[in-house]
Amino acid sequence: MTAEGRPASPPLTERQEARRRRILHASARLAGRGGFDAVQMREVAEAAEVALGTLYRYFPSKVHLLVATMQDQLDGLHATLRKRPPAGESAAERVAETLMRAFRALQREPQLADAMVRALTFADRSVSAEVDAVSRQTTAIILDAMRLAEPGPAPEQLAAVRVIEHTWYSALISWLSGRASIAQVRADIETACRLIEP
Repeated sequence: MTAEGRPASPPLTERQEARRRRILHASARLAGRGGFDAVQMREVAEAAEVALGTLYRYFPSKVHLLVATMQDQLDGLHATLRKRPPAGESAAERVAETLMRAFRALQREPQLADAMVRALTFADRSVSAEVDAVSRQTTAIILDAMRLAEPGPAPEQLAAVRVIEHTWYSALISWLSGRASIAQVRADIETACRLIEP
């Protein structure tokens, strides 16, 4: 069961997964060109070559779609980071480098970044599964960069990871709204990342 008491969805077939990927790519392309307002469900359906009703079965709203798009972008980033892990002597340095690489990836497409962050900001309880997926993926990226030995993170390390996540998202919002420079973003992220050091 999901948090709302609905039964969990069955896994997607290969064809359904391919359709879902087309929808997410279409969403990212439209958001990248025109931001949040450019992502109109009818246009996404046309670009993904699916019926509008099919799109709504996968994603009940634009906010659901854009939060899922953020998870998809983080999935791609995570795969890249696994191929080219961050350097750094300490876990704090590696996590800071990882988050700055993620930030630079979003910086290259500010309209897409803004659309996804706005969707996260607008998300209500109906989007909690998608928001939780974004949070889990962000946590996984940070934990990979920490390179923890068994038995894994201690409770205080997980608390520090949550603070780092909050700082990263807040810094991203501040940069997107023009209230923070890239240097300030880096300083805030590096400060938060020092919480994971013993």
